Amino acid sequence: SRDGRTFTAVRDHFLSAEIMGINLFVYRLLSFAISSFYAGIAGCLWGMYTQYITPEHFTIHESINYLSMIIIGGLGSIIGSIYGAIFMTLLPQILTISTGALANIYPGAGDFIISLKEGIFGLIVILFLIFEPDGMAHRWRLIKAYWKLYPFSY
Repeated sequence: SRDGRTFTAVRDHFLSAEIMGINLFVYRLLSFAISSFYAGIAGCLWGMYTQYITPEHFTIHESINYLSMIIIGGLGSIIGSIYGAIFMTLLPQILTISTGALANIYPGAGDFIISLKEGIFGLIVILFLIFEPDGMAHRWRLIKAYWKLYPFSY
């Protein structure tokens, strides 16, 4: 739609969008309002699910985790957010299992290995942002395009 293309232009090339006559202030304000509305709906649903809300639920760790889900999955697609959520939910579990196994193999360094879990988690997120900045959804689209033309990839 026209508004969708405008939002994409403002997000990707705000200077070019302004030169084309798009009012940046209006569309950035509208974008903020829409995202705030959805964040409010999500918070309301989460509050109804947990039956109570306290400040202890909203830590910086949770904020970083949710942002990582969106960035790793891909910023421009809904399926990317789902991929990111699956990846960021399974990654701590895999790290817990693997660091526990390493701690059993090397009992003298058990505390050190277990404390590396957060560092490894951060390193994986940073490496993902460096080597796949468009997210998992973009990588999935490339894989689908490759296999669509599989026998004749030229």
